[in-house]
Amino acid sequence: MGVRRHPPQCRHWVHLLPLLLLLCASALSAASGAFDYADALAKSLLYFESQRSGRLPHGQRVAWRDHSGLTDGLEQGVDLVGGYYDAGDHVKFGLPMAFTVTMLSWSVIEYRDEIDAAGELAHALEAIKWGTDYFVKAHTSPNVLWAEVGDGDTDHYCWQRPEDMTTSRQAYRVDESNPGSDLAGETAAAMAAASIVFRRSNPHYAHLLLHHAQELFEFGDRHRGKYDGSVGVVKNYYASVSGYKDELLWAALWLHRATDKEDYLKYAIDKAGCFGGIGWAMSEFSWDVKYAGLQLLASQLLLEGKHRDHAHVLEQYRSKAEHYLCSCLDKNNNGTNVERTPGGLLYVRQWNNMQYVSSAAFLLTVYSDILSRGNRKLHCPQGTLGPEEILGFARSQVDYILGSNPLKMSYLVGFGPRYPTRVHHRGASIVSYRESKGFIGCTQGYDSWYSSPGPNPNVLVGALVGGPDCQDNFQDERGNYMQTEACTYNTAPLVGVLARLLRLQDREADPNGKASLLASYKRK
Repeated sequence: MGVRRHPPQCRHWVHLLPLLLLLCASALSAASGAFDYADALAKSLLYFESQRSGRLPHGQRVAWRDHSGLTDGLEQGVDLVGGYYDAGDHVKFGLPMAFTVTMLSWSVIEYRDEIDAAGELAHALEAIKWGTDYFVKAHTSPNVLWAEVGDGDTDHYCWQRPEDMTTSRQAYRVDESNPGSDLAGETAAAMAAASIVFRRSNPHYAHLLLHHAQELFEFGDRHRGKYDGSVGVVKNYYASVSGYKDELLWAALWLHRATDKEDYLKYAIDKAGCFGGIGWAMSEFSWDVKYAGLQLLASQLLLEGKHRDHAHVLEQYRSKAEHYLCSCLDKNNNGTNVERTPGGLLYVRQWNNMQYVSSAAFLLTVYSDILSRGNRKLHCPQGTLGPEEILGFARSQVDYILGSNPLKMSYLVGFGPRYPTRVHHRGASIVSYRESKGFIGCTQGYDSWYSSPGPNPNVLVGALVGGPDCQDNFQDERGNYMQTEACTYNTAPLVGVLARLLRLQDREADPNGKASLLASYKRK
């Protein structure tokens, strides 16, 4: 199984060996009839290297990528080199990038030991730091945050490799006169969560991130407004439909977790009602809508026996969190449950549905562990479920992703014997720059590569594509962007769930604890 359409020179095979080993491992695990969660975890983290913008490091494992976006911010006199492309294009959108980093960080906070035992902790930390290094650059002063580099309209006009970009790299910012509380809040949440991750291994860096997080939260709270009102070019791509109040509550709870300062918790308590924290009962959790996530964070404080003086409000947060969880588990009343496909996949909407599946699986997994630690159960209107049942449902969603579905298709690219090969992704769909450095123009890519009926020459390993429709149907076509485009925030929550499932698989293989699959995955 190869990565490129054309045979590379011998020197290229050294770079391809790790990727080939990962692809072979997943094919073998699929043939054995059991999903290899360690392999899926490794591939998920590898995906973020495919999405890197900027000057790639010496240890870059995705060999078909090269440096790109090296002049980002130059026109505005600021260094905005780095960060992530969100999906199959080359715009750096701040809001989904920040949510990606928040979810990667939360995954490590909850399941650090499992990720470490699988030999993937260093890669997870690299994935987080690639994002937070960019956020440090983008936060150029207390009340200025650069929100976006490039714009979707001009970017989507071209089909080019990131290394050949000729599209606009104009940068856009939010500031005191042009507020963006949602963007500032999510970036604060990402940096606060990441500060917890790096507290042990890099305390100086953790302190730097926390400083930026606190300044960004103050900026977002003091100068309130939706970022898409200040950065108009983002409206057709990542409009802030939910507004900024959820991000401010989300940021406050992450800052409380990072600092243990009462002021941040008091903010989330005092504004629980007017900001919708205890008012909105949600059925989705995403880069735009954070309510279910922040409600779970608040619930965790209550269930762990902390801050009993705020128990009344925290209990209301818990009620809304459990409404979301029960809706995913099909245990609510009055038609408020999340729909499912005939094959059992959670189905929220047509475009990129898998983002809602992976984020739901993550929240269900984390809550099952919270309940398990307190020897509690989840009481829904249509039944009571224990932690094992909740985790079991989260596992069913991941297993569907990995190939336990009517089409026997893995929607995690590069995993298993059958996965999407025509992913809607500019870089993956065009011959690698390292293999062929000849310039590919803006529309030349559409003529020569986008319209090609063949598979992509580069495998976008670890990408979680948009997935099937409401009837479990899927068309593996490059132009079918609703189903075949992948996004960083699809894969990020999956990292934590896969790590937790690896521990579950370990226990199932050895219920008496005499041996350890996790230990066997540990790299020396």
